[in-house]
Amino acid sequence: MKIVGVSACPAGLAHTPMAAKALEKAGIGLGYDIKIEQQGSMGQINAITAEEAREADLIIIASDQKVTGMERFAGKKVIRVDINICIKAPEAVLKKCVAAVRG
Repeated sequence: MKIVGVSACPAGLAHTPMAAKALEKAGIGLGYDIKIEQQGSMGQINAITAEEAREADLIIIASDQKVTGMERFAGKKVIRVDINICIKAPEAVLKKCVAAVRG
């Protein structure tokens, strides 16, 4: 399973990297190919390319705010999740998202 996503919070200084790192660590532990882009006041970190987006089976948006570059994910299964839940229970978030995609 190839997963890409974006984490973003209003400031982008604390929750954004915490969520990205938690999701990536949990994803690797579950055996997924995962990459999470961070968006915030510092700009984009670990940016998802158009090619990576095309190859992904699942897109996770860990944010309740506007995320830039959503056009990269057109035609893909995009699941929005609360950024705080991604920090607290990243493994559960990934399992639930993957189950939703697999049906």
